[in-house]
Amino acid sequence: MKTELLISDDIISSKIYLIRNQKVMLDRDLASLYGVKTKVLNQAVKRNLDRFPEDFMFELTKTESDAIRSQIVTLKRGQNTKYLPFAFTEQGVAMLSSVLNSQQAILVNIQIIRLFTKLRKLLLDTTDLRVEIEFIKKKLRDHKQNIELVFKYLDELIAKQTKEKPRKKIGYKMSGD
Repeated sequence: MKTELLISDDIISSKIYLIRNQKVMLDRDLASLYGVKTKVLNQAVKRNLDRFPEDFMFELTKTESDAIRSQIVTLKRGQNTKYLPFAFTEQGVAMLSSVLNSQQAILVNIQIIRLFTKLRKLLLDTTDLRVEIEFIKKKLRDHKQNIELVFKYLDELIAKQTKEKPRKKIGYKMSGD
């Protein structure tokens, strides 16, 4: 089977949205990537609804749909969408390969799943980095407190030394002094 790169990762990643705290892809974007009409993709999904539980796919609300549309202007002025779009999670995208059998759909699906995996790994790497940064910040706060304490002791020591010893007069002394 051919596994050549059909579409750049940048194009695919630009079609991944964060909706309801999940990374998802919309039906129209997936249809475009697979080279089918959105209607065809949705019909295939509806014929196999038992394969798409809510954690695999969900329908956007009107508010969510409007918010996405305002971010990516896809409709010409005066046009409306007849149906609310479906959003597919990573698992839903993987399941699409079982209902769409074209070679292009299979190859694009492989790319999308690999990209989701890369994004997850990147997120984990970022999380590890954040933990390390927090650890360093804590160490720096502790060091700052210790340094402030050392300066406080040095100030007290200097003040103590100047109180104990009377200062010797310096300079030219007159016989009456």
